[in-house]
Amino acid sequence: MGSDEEEEEDSGARKKLRLTKEQSSLLEDKFKEHSTLNPKQKQALAKQLNLRPRQVEVWFQNRRARTKLKKTEVELEFLRRCCETLTEEKRRLQKELQDLEKSHKLSAPRHMQIPATCPSCKKVIGGAETGSPLPASWPRFFNPFAHHAA
Repeated sequence: MGSDEEEEEDSGARKKLRLTKEQSSLLEDKFKEHSTLNPKQKQALAKQLNLRPRQVEVWFQNRRARTKLKKTEVELEFLRRCCETLTEEKRRLQKELQDLEKSHKLSAPRHMQIPATCPSCKKVIGGAETGSPLPASWPRFFNPFAHHAA
């Protein structure tokens, strides 16, 4: 089946691999170049580091997992800050809306009809005085939905 080393691995009695600083440094450098290795690269790196190819493979898997976890943590923190900012802005806007509603309770209704002048007969349509001519200084608007039939 396998070598004595593999059988020893399967028994669960193996101790954790401790890499030298040089091994760690070279693995990190290779990871920066490529986060995955093809079988030839893995074999060559294992030989260079005096490790088994499986150890190199596991190191790269673990390193990718740590990288992904770190990226997720950074994104989570960014989203938390965004959420806090949006929550504060929502509270501020709700308070502003409440204040505006309080200050405008007794003022004019929200929906007012703006007077418009019929282009054919020059009569004012809508507003307070329907049918009265506008002063010359008053801006003349045309509302196509309120056209007066002359």
